[in-house]
Amino acid sequence: MGKLVSAEEAVARIPDGAVVTVSSSSALGCPDRVLRALGERFAAEGRPRGLTAIHPIAAGDMYGVGGMEHLAQDGLLDRVIAGSYPSGPSSLPMPEIWRMIVEDRVAAWNVPSGILFDMHREAAARRPGVLTRVGLETFVDPRREGCAMNPRAAARPIVRRVEFDGGEWLFFPNIPPDVCILRATTADERGNLTYEHEGAYLGGLEQAIATRCNGGLVIAQVKRLTAAGSLRPHDVRVPGHLVDLIVLDPDQKQTTETPHDPAISGEIIRPWSSFSLPPHGVEKVIARRAALELRAGMTANLGFGISALVPRILLEEGHPQAVTWAIEQGAVGGMPLGGFAFGCASNADAFVPSPQQFVYFQGAGFDIAFLSFLEVDRDGNVNVSRLAKKPYLTAGCGGFVDITAHARRIVFSGWFEAGAEVALDAEGVRVVRPGRFPKMVDAVEHVTFSGARARAQGQDVLYVTERCVIRLTGSGLLATEIMPGIDPARDIEEASGGRVRVAPDAAPMPRSLLAEGPMGWTP
Repeated sequence: MGKLVSAEEAVARIPDGAVVTVSSSSALGCPDRVLRALGERFAAEGRPRGLTAIHPIAAGDMYGVGGMEHLAQDGLLDRVIAGSYPSGPSSLPMPEIWRMIVEDRVAAWNVPSGILFDMHREAAARRPGVLTRVGLETFVDPRREGCAMNPRAAARPIVRRVEFDGGEWLFFPNIPPDVCILRATTADERGNLTYEHEGAYLGGLEQAIATRCNGGLVIAQVKRLTAAGSLRPHDVRVPGHLVDLIVLDPDQKQTTETPHDPAISGEIIRPWSSFSLPPHGVEKVIARRAALELRAGMTANLGFGISALVPRILLEEGHPQAVTWAIEQGAVGGMPLGGFAFGCASNADAFVPSPQQFVYFQGAGFDIAFLSFLEVDRDGNVNVSRLAKKPYLTAGCGGFVDITAHARRIVFSGWFEAGAEVALDAEGVRVVRPGRFPKMVDAVEHVTFSGARARAQGQDVLYVTERCVIRLTGSGLLATEIMPGIDPARDIEEASGGRVRVAPDAAPMPRSLLAEGPMGWTP
C-alpha cells in the first residue's frame, strides 16, 4: 500500500554513518516500535554502524525503558546528541546508554533542547548554524565543557565561542539529518499525519523538514491508517510530501504507562475536582512559598521536581486557572501532569510545537519560571544536569538552559540540605538531624545556570527552601525570609558553611504555609 511498510523494512533503509533525528519527549510521543526494530537489526546483522542519534528531548521513559535504550549497543552508535537522557531512581540498574557514556564508549553531548530545535531549522534552510547567547557561562560554553559529557565527546567540539556585532556568542555548526523518525496518531495513504491522540506535537514537523531538505529519509510511526483524502487539512500537522515510509503500531501508548487518556490529548475536559492534591509535607510547604510569587494573569513556565507541585497548590486554593502554564513539550494552560505523563497537560488551552515554544522561552516572553535545583553555590550558580556519583539520576539540562537564559524572574525550589531529618507542624519546621550532603556548596559540579550572568542581566532570582527564601544579590546569597522554627545561625549560616548569609531584616515566612488545609492564596 504505497508508503506502508513494516518496522523492519523501514530500518533496513538506514545506512551506516547516518545522522538520525528522533522526535520524542521521554515516554511521550516515542516511536518505540521503530527504534526497537533498529536495535534488533543491529543485534542480528551488525548494521547499520556508526550512527549519530539526535534527540532534542529524550527518547524513552524516565527509567531507561525503551527509546534510546534500544540503540545503546557498541558499534551501532558513534555519537549521541540529546537535550536530555533517561533518568530514574537509584534502586534500578543504570540504563545502558548511561553506562556507555560513563565508560566513554560513545561520544555524548548534552545540548539544550531549544538549541537542538534551532539547529534543525537552520539545517533545513541551508544556513551555517545557530548563533545564540543561550548557554553563555554555563556548561554549554566551550570555556567550560562545551556540552561534552565524556572525553570522547570533548575531543570532538560541537560549539565554539565567537565575536559578532561587538558581543560574545555561541555558534553551533549544523549537523544535517539523514533520517528522521517521528510519531503521530493517524496517517492517510499519502503519508499525511494527524496527532489527535498525542499529548504534544513536539518537533516532528521541523525535524522532517530538515531531513527532507537535506535529501534524507522520513519514517513515521502511527497508530492507525486511513484512506487518502479522509483527513481534514487543518488537522494535518506533517504533510505527506515530507513522509517516505509509514510504520503501523496499533499498540503505541501516549506515554509508557498511558494507553490513551483523552484529557491529555485535549479530547475531553476533566473536572478540576478529579485532580489529586499534593500530600501535606515539607515539599508542599516549599511549593506553597514559591506559589506566593504568582499573580493572576501571569504566564509561568514550569519545570520538574518540587516546582511541578505549584499548579496543584493553586488548585487546592480554588484558582486552577489563575495562571497560564507553558511547558517545553508544547502544552499551554490546563494542569501540567507528573510521573510518566510529565510533559503532558490535561485541560490545555492549546498545543504549540516545541520549537516555537522554545523561541518563546529563549525570548523570555513569559512572566516567571518555576524550576528546581540539585545544588547551588555561593555565586548563585545552579546545577540540575550532572551528578558524577550517580549520573543517571539526572536527565541532563533539557530546556532548563533555554528557559533561564533571559527569564526576567526565576524561582528555584529545593531542600536546603540532602538527607536532613526535619519535623513539620503548625508552628514551623525544626531540623532534627543535619543533612548528609550539602546542597549549598562552594562550587557546583555543573553550571546549568550562571549566577554571574544573571546578575549582569538584572534577572530576579529566588531560591525557595524549607528553611528560608534566598535572594541572589550582588554580594552572593542572602536569606531574606526565615521559616518559623528555624535557627538562622545554626540551620542556615552554619549549615551552609557561611555560603548563605542571613539578612539583618529577614522576615518570617508566613505560618499559613504550614496549614493542613488551603493557605488562603488569592490571585
